[in-house]
Amino acid sequence: MVLDLVLIGLGIAVFPLPIAAFVLVLSADRGILKGLAFIVAWLACFVAVLAVVLLATGGEPPAPKSPPSTAASALKLAIGVGLIVYGWRRRKAGRRTGEHPRSEEMKETGETKETQEAQEASGGMAARLDQISVWTAAGLGPLLQPWGLVAAGATTVVSADLSHAGSFLALFAYCLIATSGLLTMELYTTFAPDSARVRLGRLRTWLQSHQDQALVSVVLVVGLFLVGKSIYQLTS
Repeated sequence: MVLDLVLIGLGIAVFPLPIAAFVLVLSADRGILKGLAFIVAWLACFVAVLAVVLLATGGEPPAPKSPPSTAASALKLAIGVGLIVYGWRRRKAGRRTGEHPRSEEMKETGETKETQEAQEASGGMAARLDQISVWTAAGLGPLLQPWGLVAAGATTVVSADLSHAGSFLALFAYCLIATSGLLTMELYTTFAPDSARVRLGRLRTWLQSHQDQALVSVVLVVGLFLVGKSIYQLTS
């Protein structure tokens, strides 16, 4: 369980969509406060999902080969296959977009159509996020969670045994790892605002042109791991 949670937690931590949105939230007016609201809501929703799973299992893992254990492994397999299919289709869609002819202006600047579209969309999003309230920022936290990965983590938590302290440490570490990217950016902006503004601006620029590649990499790695692990559990 520990290895599964670490890998899934890392996948959630580096998932590009919430990171890109969070960078824009931090760059908005009163960004630190809005970023804190985003993280609190994100973490509250994340912990609530885990709590629901643990209440359903009573904190005791199902017996091996029992119907609940088999169902959890089958669900994990389905999630893994879904992530692989999504990542593959996103990768193919990105290739097709890259094959479109460039205009003369794009040739001169070296920009692709999708890069220009990403920059325009990001600029529009930045303008909208600059006007949001703290409560709206909090609402974005749960909304932008990578729910496929969160669901994968929930199926893994089914095997948690709360009679052992190690399970509590594993769950705490899972929550911390999954939120580590947001926490790092929030703390960096709080204690080194000038440096953070520059570095997070570079991160935002990088994500504008590499977001699809990063997303595909994350979902394929986690999806392949989930498929392999669940098949092993179902057949062993």
